[in-house]
This record gives sequence, C-alpha cells and structure tokens, in this order.
Amino acid sequence: MTAKTAEIAEMLDVLPDSDVNLAYELVKKLVLAWDPDFTKLTPAERARLEEAENDPETVSFEDINWD
Repeated sequence: MTAKTAEIAEMLDVLPDSDVNLAYELVKKLVLAWDPDFTKLTPAERARLEEAENDPETVSFEDINWD
C-alpha cells in the first residue's frame, strides 16, 4: 500500500458510514471508468509480471500442453 493510499484510508476512518459509502462509490466509478474490465496493470503489477516472465521457473501459457 502506498503512503497516499494509507492516508486516504485513514481519512475515510473519520467519516460517518454514509460518507464512506459515497466515497467508495466515487472511487469505484473512477476505477471502472479507467479500466471497465479490470484488465489494465498498475505499475507495480507490470513490474511483478515482467519479473515473473523473466524467471526461468515460470512456465509460459503457450508451453503448456492443454490436451
């Protein structure tokens, strides 16, 4: 979790439940507008994926015999 994310979470903790729900819906709307199918990678996810792709113990999807 980034420092900014932790700070946002702390701020949400002081709000009443109705405002927390409003903030949740706003964040959800922003995320869905940015990536409606949840297929984009964050920079951290991209780095982990690239690291895994370069790991010799990682098996590529194409190398698996699915039959």
